[in-house]
Amino acid sequence: MAIIAFFCLPAYGHTNPTLEVVRELTKRNHQVVYFSFSPFQQRIEEAGARFINCDAELSMDKAGAMAANSDVGGSIKLLTDTTLALDKKICETLQALQPDCIVADSMAVWGKFAALKLGIPLISSTTTFAFNRYSAKIMKQSFGQLFSLICSMPQIRRQIRRLREHGYPVKNLLSILQNDDQTCTIVYTSREFQPYAETFSDRIQFVGPSLRQISTEAADARTAVYISLGTVNNQHPDFFRNCVEALRDYPGEVIMAVGTENQAAALEAPAHFTIRPQVDQLEVLQKAALFLTHGGMNSVNEGLYAEMPLILYPQTAEQGGVARRVVQLNAGILLEENSPAAIRRAVNQVLTNPVLKENAAAISRSFRQAGGAVRAAQLIEGWIQEKKN
Repeated sequence: MAIIAFFCLPAYGHTNPTLEVVRELTKRNHQVVYFSFSPFQQRIEEAGARFINCDAELSMDKAGAMAANSDVGGSIKLLTDTTLALDKKICETLQALQPDCIVADSMAVWGKFAALKLGIPLISSTTTFAFNRYSAKIMKQSFGQLFSLICSMPQIRRQIRRLREHGYPVKNLLSILQNDDQTCTIVYTSREFQPYAETFSDRIQFVGPSLRQISTEAADARTAVYISLGTVNNQHPDFFRNCVEALRDYPGEVIMAVGTENQAAALEAPAHFTIRPQVDQLEVLQKAALFLTHGGMNSVNEGLYAEMPLILYPQTAEQGGVARRVVQLNAGILLEENSPAAIRRAVNQVLTNPVLKENAAAISRSFRQAGGAVRAAQLIEGWIQEKKN
């Protein structure tokens, strides 16, 4: 039996893919200890892990900002603040626990840095695309974004100095952001969907989405349109109103997850609309004919796993990169503007193009063949054994 410590960013899109892996590991009689925050406690404990609450050391306002912050300099400061706020609790708990390894989300750098500081074997858990100088090309940063990064470098260097002063061996910005080819890494997508997969070493393993298994509905029986902008950047009342207007005469069901009770209550829609703050996305995707999504990696993985052609309306640079990959593989289209006419055209285009559906199904097959949570658990066990030998 191994003792395994998990660390994750306080965001559903980062936490959810790890839960089935935790469930698989505990089923194999390993002890899993999971450092996270109170909104995620029930899900983590239901998966079989011991939950370590980090709320007292970090306010959830700041934790939520980490998931939403798109400025690199601001993000690095938030990550540094979090690492130093959690430093004492994490180090004392880990020294008492003596885990066989740490599995840390690639953005939960406090887990990664603790592993380096304390000499504990590290496994990176990557819920986005694996990131290096090649795959970064798909992000296509604008001149403004590059200028912002350059302007942020003095602040980034200050944060790196702060980390070093507390014993964290941080080299540079890339050592924080990119996937190290020598670090054992689980990536929750397939080699076929990962951009430039051939540029990564065999330490980077693509296991496909890690999803709970639910019953599926026959593809030809699906008629619903499903619309969601995720759990973070979802405050867009004009967008949701335009979706109602665009699909007022749609002959099937329209299901919308709009983020908040207030946003749901403000929408007046015909009877064929189901509008909720949140839904069970995996369940809804089993009866949908298409998915209009913000392009978050978790949502895209779930949609493609369900063989769903996508309409992509990205809200951040990262989501834009994911959306471009879907379009490259011709499994979806971009929504270029937020108007009822554009939304209506996009829905009609996807529903009448069988090639998009075929390509989404091909990606789904690559996801299923990659092994999912079972493969991830096998890799973790193998890497722990490798370190012991």
